[in-house]
Amino acid sequence: MNLIEKIIANHSKYSSVKPGDIVDIELDVRAARDFGGANVVKNLVDNGLSVDDPAKTFFTFDCNPTGSDQKYAVNQHICRMYARENGIRVYDIDNGIGTHTLMHEGLAYPGSTAVTTDSHANILGAVCSFGQGMGDKDIAAAWAKGKVWFKVPKSVKINLNGKRPPSISAKDIVLNLLYRFGANSLLGYSIEIYGEEVEKFTLDERITIASMATEMGAIIILFEPGREILEYSSSRSGRQIKPIKADADAQYEKVFDLDFSEFVNRVSRPGKPHDTIPVEEVKRIKIDSGFIGSCTNGRIEDMREAARVLEGKKVAPGVVLKIVPATSEVWDQCLQEGIILTFKKAGALISNPGCAGCAAGQVGQNGPGEITISTGNRNFPGKQGKGEVYLASPSVVAASAVAGYITTPDDIPVSPALFTASRKAEKRSARKEKEEPAGDRPTVIEGRAWDIREDNIDTDMIFHNRYLTITDIEEMGKYTFDNLKGYEDFAKKARPGDIVVVRKNFGSGSSRQQAVDCFKSLGVQAVIAESFGAIYERNAINAAFPILNCSVPDDLSLENGDIINVNFETGEITNITKNKTVTGEKFSEVQLEIYRNGGLF
Repeated sequence: MNLIEKIIANHSKYSSVKPGDIVDIELDVRAARDFGGANVVKNLVDNGLSVDDPAKTFFTFDCNPTGSDQKYAVNQHICRMYARENGIRVYDIDNGIGTHTLMHEGLAYPGSTAVTTDSHANILGAVCSFGQGMGDKDIAAAWAKGKVWFKVPKSVKINLNGKRPPSISAKDIVLNLLYRFGANSLLGYSIEIYGEEVEKFTLDERITIASMATEMGAIIILFEPGREILEYSSSRSGRQIKPIKADADAQYEKVFDLDFSEFVNRVSRPGKPHDTIPVEEVKRIKIDSGFIGSCTNGRIEDMREAARVLEGKKVAPGVVLKIVPATSEVWDQCLQEGIILTFKKAGALISNPGCAGCAAGQVGQNGPGEITISTGNRNFPGKQGKGEVYLASPSVVAASAVAGYITTPDDIPVSPALFTASRKAEKRSARKEKEEPAGDRPTVIEGRAWDIREDNIDTDMIFHNRYLTITDIEEMGKYTFDNLKGYEDFAKKARPGDIVVVRKNFGSGSSRQQAVDCFKSLGVQAVIAESFGAIYERNAINAAFPILNCSVPDDLSLENGDIINVNFETGEITNITKNKTVTGEKFSEVQLEIYRNGGLF
């Protein structure tokens, strides 16, 4: 048998397996991340399932270790509470990337099996562990049963023959493999890589290469563990780990012999990790940002490689360089070796350990039109942001950040490339909103009332801060009041022409304009309140959104759905349904002028 067959057989009831066999595999590790973890819990709870072996079951929070996204924060807490009740260990937000943690902690080791909600769990092939990413239903079943069914894959063998060129990093190696095999020619295969030079690969290098098996479409890339890997895993696990090797007569679907000496420094062009070209072909492309990190290149050797390039240099003006070590252990090593100081002096931003660029919850994302060079493993459109992402080694990313354009460490210019204004400055057109022509806006309106009898409705209740990145007013409406208890479905029930009546201190809190614009987006005609937050009042007036102060709204005997008439010039408010009238504050001269003008601009 080959490596994958031996590992699967050793964890099944069979003495041997072959490609195509479907077997139940005992799992040494069953993990879930903050991404998907809450759904794993939900599947277990909804189906009345318990955890088979808590000692082999883990949560790893690595997608959003900064806690910057409230949905992630909620999911993390759901997982923590479930872990407390069930005796499950949590590797929390201070720990780093979960798959790396499994190796650091000796939980994944040569010959072991592991599943997690991370699609790059096959990175564990670096230590010859069979790791697989799976969906939340699969993981929940694994937690409950301690095993999963799996189809034994076909295997291929890649021999790297000849000497490794001196400038070729582990990232270059896997980019060369992607160039050779693309994204699907090895789809569904288990890959084993051999060669005299391969035996010299460090753990960090094996991790970089194994991490991109997913981008090749492969099940996993496995390396036979040599003495150093066995010593590492034995030390981390606290027990002697036995070697695992493919049999001399192991069967492979295909065998590829590649000339290692022909490998060159490569870069993946935006959109496709397998679309790799020699770095020389993209030199001098101006960049806006650089990123060093991810499960592919967040190891200490990657940090050292970047630090060597950045030592005594500065990131080019206008370029942003973001660096994220993979784990807390790597971060501590960077601190002890002075690497963090090197990064800081160079002008880089260093974040706490985690996935970073691949996950929306941490540094590494880019914006529309932004050109980034990154050490990540994926540059699919939208994966690391809305800009363009080139993939490269840590040294190329660091060199490019200093140069201001894509380059190599041996070709950094004396003076960096600077951003220059285009010859013909484009005129920014003002956002066109659906409003009546200036001067023709009605000063008397009529509409269906929403009577919300609450004081101190703040801007987070009106338009929560998790939506603050939204800039399109057309999109804002659907989030109106979704954080106000009892009115979470307001946006679905509101109709154009509605008028909202509230009580004291409406719009207190943040200065966010979206808390006004969300009502405009829905077509709400006005808000009437006993009083408004000061900033909210200014925001509404400047946006030509009608608001009125009325100290006695209860005198209208309002019920939801009543039809009311509002006169901005007199302040008169009439409940037509109940035939009751009160007088609020009429528009001031300034408010009326801005309203008729269609807004401050």
